[in-house]
Amino acid sequence: MAEILVLYYSVHGSVRALAQQIARGVDSVPGARAKLRTVPRVSTVCEAVEPAVPEQGAPYVTLDDLRHCDGLALGSPTRFGNMAAPVKYFLDSSSALWQNGALVGKPAAVFTSSTTQHGGQESTLLSMMLPLLHHGMLLLGVPFTEAALSATRDGGTPYGASHVTGLDNQTALSVHEQQLAQALGRRLAETALKLGA
Repeated sequence: MAEILVLYYSVHGSVRALAQQIARGVDSVPGARAKLRTVPRVSTVCEAVEPAVPEQGAPYVTLDDLRHCDGLALGSPTRFGNMAAPVKYFLDSSSALWQNGALVGKPAAVFTSSTTQHGGQESTLLSMMLPLLHHGMLLLGVPFTEAALSATRDGGTPYGASHVTGLDNQTALSVHEQQLAQALGRRLAETALKLGA
């Protein structure tokens, strides 16, 4: 069974909703299963700690989750055209995996959400790819053979799945955004299975 780590950070729930759709896509592929994980918030107060188990949503990720996965979908909200600090903080802690080449040759994909259509989604997706490239991972996007990519008026890019939340952060995923997230999950799972064969 190929295990695909769907790792995300979400504040208002949009990135979590994308993660769940990606997981649906992964789980639709026979021989693959999704493992949802999140990262804790980063605090400017050195003594502040998060509870050992989040109050809601997926459990916190460990480096072992990353080491043992067969593929990775990494998601973050857009912060000034970049990934959120908690995602970067976790990736910065993965240097031992980089030194050992633990992630070399594994497929990976990225996803994000932003408040507005031009809120920096594509640069966020590209910024999340950089550490994955350093780890030697094989990056997958959403090909234009997915009809929803050309039809969407919301989120969705060839670099990865995305969502536009609106100024109130209340906009639900559109049908196209759901389709593209599921397609990305399927593609990631299918690639992991092919690489593991």
